[in-house]
Amino acid sequence: MSLADAIITGLQTTVVGLCTVFAVLIILMLVLKVFDVIFYKPLKPAQKEEVKTEKVVPVVKAPVAQSAESEDDEELIAVLTAAIAASLNTTTYNLKIKSYRRISNNTPAWNKAGIKETIESRY
Repeated sequence: MSLADAIITGLQTTVVGLCTVFAVLIILMLVLKVFDVIFYKPLKPAQKEEVKTEKVVPVVKAPVAQSAESEDDEELIAVLTAAIAASLNTTTYNLKIKSYRRISNNTPAWNKAGIKETIESRY
């Protein structure tokens, strides 16, 4: 086998391999399109608007601890509402916090130190 024959055989193998790969990719794309048509039904225009205006309103359910100063509670509820609204990219008017409670912090000392170090390294 001469050098020219080896190059031609290599090019033929390359072309056949590339054609096979792209043929399989096209078949896979068509199968996914068929699945899209079968399993996903398009929303009507009225349904699209309902989905856009529908907001998930988280409710923090827990017993409220009685405190001497209600102003501190109101301030804490305002801060919690603002934090939840910021994380959900919505306004505070769409949220209503019914109750709140402080959770215990049972994390190990090495974890607390790592969190503190990470926070301090950012500032």
